[in-house]
Amino acid sequence: MLPSTRRGARLARLLAVTELRSWDVSQGLTERAELVVAELAANAVLHGRVPGRCFLLTLALDPAAGRLRVEVSDARGDLRPLSSGAEADPLSTTGRGLSLVAALADHWDCVPYPPSGKTVRADLSDPGA
Repeated sequence: MLPSTRRGARLARLLAVTELRSWDVSQGLTERAELVVAELAANAVLHGRVPGRCFLLTLALDPAAGRLRVEVSDARGDLRPLSSGAEADPLSTTGRGLSLVAALADHWDCVPYPPSGKTVRADLSDPGA
C-alpha cells in the first residue's frame, strides 16, 4: 500500500524498478514497466484518490513466459479510465498517459477491486526471454 500522493506515485516507480532488477528482468522490460508503473500510479493519485485511502501496486512475473503483469488498484471504482481507443484532445497538456500505457504494454484493462475500487492492469512481454 502506498500513499495517494505524488510522493507515493514516485515511490511506486522506484520500488518497481528495484524489484524488477532484483528479479534480473531485462533492462528493456524494466524500462517499459517503469513507465507503465509511473503512469498508472500517477493516475491512481490524480483520479483515484479518496482521502485517507492508499493505492496498491502489484507486480507479477512469469519468467518462463517472459511476461510481467503490473496492477495498480485504487479506491475510486466510480471513475474508470476511458477505453484505449479514446483520443486525447490534441490541445490538452494532459490525457495521454493511457495511450502511452497502450503503446508500451501488450494489453491493458480495468477490473473492479472490491469493495468499491478498481484495478488497472497491464501485461508486458519480454521478446528477448
